[in-house]
Amino acid sequence: MLLDRIFQLSKNQTTVKTEVVAGLATFMTMAYVIFVHPSILADAGMPFDAVLFATCVSAAVATLIMALAANYPFALAPGMGLNIYFAYTAVPFIASTLGVEDAWRVALGAVFLSGCIFVVLTFSRIRAMIINAVPDAIKIGIAAGIGIFIAMMGLQNAGIMVRGEQTFVTLGDLTAPLTLLSLFGLVFTGVLMARKVKGAILFGIIVTTLVGIVFRLVDVPDKLVSIPDFKPTFFALDIKGAFKIGLLNIVFVFLFIDLFDTMGTLVGIGRRGGFMVDGKLPRANRALMADAGGTLIGSVLGTSTVTTYIESAAGISEGGRTGLTGVVVAILFLACIVVAPAAAIVPAAATAPALIIVGSLMMGVVGKVRWDAADEAIPAFLTIIAVPLTFSIANGLAIGFISYPLIKAFSGRWKDVSIVVYVLAGLFILRFAFLSF
Repeated sequence: MLLDRIFQLSKNQTTVKTEVVAGLATFMTMAYVIFVHPSILADAGMPFDAVLFATCVSAAVATLIMALAANYPFALAPGMGLNIYFAYTAVPFIASTLGVEDAWRVALGAVFLSGCIFVVLTFSRIRAMIINAVPDAIKIGIAAGIGIFIAMMGLQNAGIMVRGEQTFVTLGDLTAPLTLLSLFGLVFTGVLMARKVKGAILFGIIVTTLVGIVFRLVDVPDKLVSIPDFKPTFFALDIKGAFKIGLLNIVFVFLFIDLFDTMGTLVGIGRRGGFMVDGKLPRANRALMADAGGTLIGSVLGTSTVTTYIESAAGISEGGRTGLTGVVVAILFLACIVVAPAAAIVPAAATAPALIIVGSLMMGVVGKVRWDAADEAIPAFLTIIAVPLTFSIANGLAIGFISYPLIKAFSGRWKDVSIVVYVLAGLFILRFAFLSF
């Protein structure tokens, strides 16, 4: 069969049906980006419809590169967090520094330049070398930390966990209709998982959405098809403006954050999916080319940095093992260019249970931490808690990379740490010390 030859389905012990279900699960858990991302960039003065188009196309292209070049079930899209930096820090800074209208054009130029540097670093295999140098303790910590991070996102989206007045977080209103809908979805999906039903996460999302529609908790749009106008942001980037003195810091921020966010995500979900071999991710360079290429294409179309999504873990939990999962995700993103209103039917209350359950599954790796060895356990623990508490994979990775060599060195085991880790630790320290925005 052609698909078997392309994606090596038999070798990876999977089937077309499993991969399709996995792709649907991944897409449905990350479909929120289609609407949330353009809303954020609209605050920077960018046209909503044009950014929606750019979001769908860049996500589809980058995910296809990942699927066809690296044969991994990892999905990509414009990164959350990086888009917030783009809209609320980079664009205002450029506007005040250069005094230009449509400062977002220059910001897109900065994204493009960071993508060019990504390509150079990827072709030179520096990025792959960095990923493969990550110590096991940090790899495990990142995977578990992402698990808690995903679960916290789900708990927040469900309204089960909210910001507290006197504490960081507190219990939400469990009697609120949408929260009750999420709780139903959590129990229903949990029962399906316990009964080992194939496609449990996907079925949970669908059934929860249908229940929401029946009880009129989910709005059904008047029209299911619309064609966005993509022309306002197409090739609208200002690369020349991004070269101006004072703006290279912005390029560096886009580069630095995406470099380590992607690294943390690939290591975390790679370990969750069992893709790591001898502590390394095979075909890492090909996988990294996907976000580099996606970032370049996205900046040309009109969106901020494209990166690998942690929601890919939902598809992996459904059995996704190959790039066919990514092909399904890419097709769905392209379909959403014209049926975006239909995709909006699935509410956050329906995807929240999926995130919570995927988070619980990712926590299984903590048993592999050498808890009896302080020089391994403490960096792993710091990494685990830093990711969700700072809401940043890059921050968790930074704290892990700094603490690991320091504890090793001062406990007399400095030779156990590679020179790459010491260099990265120094870079992270410099980042915290000198990066002002």
